Amino acid sequence: MSCWKECKGEAADDKRQKDTGKRKDTDMKENQFGKVSTLSLEAGKREGKTVLSDVRFTAPYKIMQPFLLPDGGIQVMLLAASAGIMEGDRQAFSFHILPGAKVEFLSQSYDKIHPMDSGDAKRETKISVASGGSFCFHPQPTIPFAGSAFENRMEIELEDETAVFQMCEILTCGRYARGERFAYRSFRNYVEIRRGGRLIYRDNTWYEPELFSMEETGMMEGFTHQANLFVTKPEDGEAFCEEVRNLLEDERKNCQGGITRLAEGDYAVRLFGWRGQVLEELSDKILRLLRKNPV
Repeated sequence: MSCWKECKGEAADDKRQKDTGKRKDTDMKENQFGKVSTLSLEAGKREGKTVLSDVRFTAPYKIMQPFLLPDGGIQVMLLAASAGIMEGDRQAFSFHILPGAKVEFLSQSYDKIHPMDSGDAKRETKISVASGGSFCFHPQPTIPFAGSAFENRMEIELEDETAVFQMCEILTCGRYARGERFAYRSFRNYVEIRRGGRLIYRDNTWYEPELFSMEETGMMEGFTHQANLFVTKPEDGEAFCEEVRNLLEDERKNCQGGITRLAEGDYAVRLFGWRGQVLEELSDKILRLLRKNPV
């Protein structure tokens, strides 16, 4: 059986004309292009395998045909026919993981947030994972260019303790090779995770480099890249925590970080380094540990 069941996409012209006039305030329902770029996925389980029961997207987004994983889950890769995120962009992602379905979500390339005159770009992501479902959200790192302003909001709802969720997000300082080191105007990332309606994790990150130095103590402290990971509680939390600490010790010359056990047994990991590839590889190793310590 193919893991690709249904795909509904809207054809749209990818050419965008620059607005040289006065820009008005925008929100998720109104922007200079008059349209929100959307991606919506629903995954279920059929005959022991995960299938996409519904897929909807608008330009510039689409997805590759999913890759079937050995455990019956699927890996879905996001494609974007665009140079990156532009001023005025509004994006809305939604993922619905039904009982028993297992999905890994990846992206093809780095998220590039381009320079902006005075406005910003926004994205909203909503994720729901049903009982017995599993979802790993692991896109490529984000690069905020000089002068950019971006706001991302994520809301994740887990039905119960059997709903598995893993997340990894990596943020860079900008185009470091071009001398852009924390030269963006604003970067905000708000993440809220609930289980059975109860709040279990919240991260409200808001950086405005013009207002405070990103290099000082308590901020990046000389590092240029950071990774944030969240995982629902593994079967053997102590073993998982110890293995993560061993990985951090092995990579201490290339990055630093720590792991925290949250109130209900879930874990958060934060990494700091100087290269996106190093943090990507280390994050992959951490997430692979969960296959040895399944929920």
